[in-house]
Amino acid sequence: MKILTGIISSLTLLSLNVVGLSQVQAQTQEGFTFQNVPVSLTGNGCPKGTAQGVLNGDTLSITFSEFEAKAPRPNVISKSCNLRIGLNVPSGFNVQPINVKYLGFADVPKGGSADLNVKLLFQGQIIPTDDSPNRTFSAGFSDVWSKDVGITLGTINACSRPVSSVFGINSTLTARATDLPSRPRGLETQIRIDTIDTTIGPVLFQIKFAFNPC
Repeated sequence: MKILTGIISSLTLLSLNVVGLSQVQAQTQEGFTFQNVPVSLTGNGCPKGTAQGVLNGDTLSITFSEFEAKAPRPNVISKSCNLRIGLNVPSGFNVQPINVKYLGFADVPKGGSADLNVKLLFQGQIIPTDDSPNRTFSAGFSDVWSKDVGITLGTINACSRPVSSVFGINSTLTARATDLPSRPRGLETQIRIDTIDTTIGPVLFQIKFAFNPC
């Protein structure tokens, strides 16, 4: 099979007004060569420091530190963190995001509740998903949780001409402690998105792509 020599200019983080550019080369039919991609985040729950995307094969891993919401009685605390990724596919290729993976932990005492809300977007529009990307945690829940959400999105067809697009993930964590008892002290509702166990560091989201030359 003929070795691909085309270049894929890809996966740059864009802010809401879409800035920045990073290039990635396509090496085989299976996906992208290893590449670090700079990432910017917006939202009141985004961790301090520099976020980064690590693109390898068919997977883009978004690395940054823990994202969480904690609410002591009688508060309701919401934290949000949004990211944008620019996908610029040159002619001769098809690329399709097919699923997003993330996991975490929730601890909800009696009288509390917590919500996970995630919106996946393409070109500013919400993407239909095969499974719900969201979850509600009732009083008494104290455990880890995980999500592996399939995406219903048509192939980005760049067979005849280059195609530029924007893929996004908006995530919100809400912890409610309004009705928590006053005793014992220090009781709180908490929910967080934890890091996925990988060799490349603290990954909070993984986006998997189907990558095919035309």
